[in-house]
Amino acid sequence: CGGNMRAEFYADEYRRYATYCRHFNEGKLYRIAGGPHDDDYHWTTVLMREAAARMEGLSLHYYSLIQWNDKKSATQFDESEWFTLLKKALFIDTLISQHSAIMDHYDPDKRVGLIVDEWGTWHAAEPGTNPAFLYQQNTLRDAVLAGVTFHIFHEHCDRVHMANIAQTVNVLQAMILTEGEKMLLTPTYHVFEMFKGHQDAARLPILLQGQDYVFNGDAIPQVSASASRNSRGEILVTACNLNPNQPADLFCSLHGTTATRVTGRVLTAASMNSFNTFASPHTVIPVQFNGATLDGSDLKFTLPPMSVIALTLT
Repeated sequence: CGGNMRAEFYADEYRRYATYCRHFNEGKLYRIAGGPHDDDYHWTTVLMREAAARMEGLSLHYYSLIQWNDKKSATQFDESEWFTLLKKALFIDTLISQHSAIMDHYDPDKRVGLIVDEWGTWHAAEPGTNPAFLYQQNTLRDAVLAGVTFHIFHEHCDRVHMANIAQTVNVLQAMILTEGEKMLLTPTYHVFEMFKGHQDAARLPILLQGQDYVFNGDAIPQVSASASRNSRGEILVTACNLNPNQPADLFCSLHGTTATRVTGRVLTAASMNSFNTFASPHTVIPVQFNGATLDGSDLKFTLPPMSVIALTLT
């Protein structure tokens, strides 16, 4: 998308138009400059140096995919593609960290937000559909990837002011698929719903130590997690097990809480390729999770393989 501009030219054009995008009365504009694609750090440097004073946000696009010129099936994949896609998804942490470091140099008060306005998986279009419409199915793999991505955004919430999955209905990693009058909720939808308690809550720092998920000599973290406390004092802990073969035992030592009760839900399925269809719309849905125990300040639970869990402590 866009006009293939150089950063220097676009910065001048942005300054010209932003000058006349004025605040009126009590209404405040939130001006978002077109930002970098992936690891174009030069773009961020130029835009922040030349135009930071005239923007409230800088966008960032990043998609998780196996190969741009040979996109793979959303549903027909093996563990190699499972691992590769999750590793690609984790790279957004590096991107946010590097772009944020540049922004910190020109905006140490973090006034300008990093707006991740396009993210998600990009698979091959479903057979029999118009490839230009980017209609793709959505499996448990997409759900785990969404959870991991949310955790990365949460970790960087001081700089990431907003993040938008690319599409919501029938396009790319959508939350809803439709067919005529039929509608279904995808595994990704359920992760959005399970994580909604993090909204308008205060992020709690979390330190993770554990084993890696190793595949063919390469390694990524097996567990991803985040936590927050809302205005009522309730704590939400969310966690993902990226390993499709092995469970993960988690022990959490909680500080500064008087919680005495824990409830939860888990999202997983029989296989990494599991997905919902109009004939079977409930193949991948969250169910009650009773495997967490809270003993004083100690929280213990086991993450099933390839799963997403949301625990509420009250």
